Amino acid sequence: MKKYFGMGALILLMACNSADKKTAEGKDTTNHKTEVIATVAPDFKDVKLQNIYTSYISLKNALVSSKQDEAKVAAKALGAELKNYTGCENTAITANKIEAAKDIVEQRKEFTSLSSDVIAMFKHAELTKGAIFVQHCPMANKGEGGDWLASEKKIQNPYYGSEMMECGAVIEEIKAK
Repeated sequence: MKKYFGMGALILLMACNSADKKTAEGKDTTNHKTEVIATVAPDFKDVKLQNIYTSYISLKNALVSSKQDEAKVAAKALGAELKNYTGCENTAITANKIEAAKDIVEQRKEFTSLSSDVIAMFKHAELTKGAIFVQHCPMANKGEGGDWLASEKKIQNPYYGSEMMECGAVIEEIKAK
């Protein structure tokens, strides 16, 4: 059992340090209307991962609402959580850049690389209930695209907020096993 736990920790370490940075080329990014379905909030076996996820969602929600000051507060909390999670120190630096950003445009730009790292980490996390939805907006970052995590299928775009709230699609679902 220790052997498997050690390997899981190694995978999570690698996720923060070497997240896949490629764009979503070739993926279906059309906005499909989905039924409203009650979702179960994700719950993790590791309390530190739960705290990172909760802080990440707070940051994402602040960006969705175009609230720069709330995004700064959320980024600061996320940075502290990431700094205390072995292997995620560089991702914590990205969260600190969001906190220090001069405007929401810069915050959203940094959110792209932060999300890439965090998505890679959560793909290997042990969920005990619920699901995480990886979502993608093809228009973010001047057409290069951008991904983010959500606890529901409904698209709430952190890259454009109310300008294009529903731009994007679910590209992956991470489920509890």
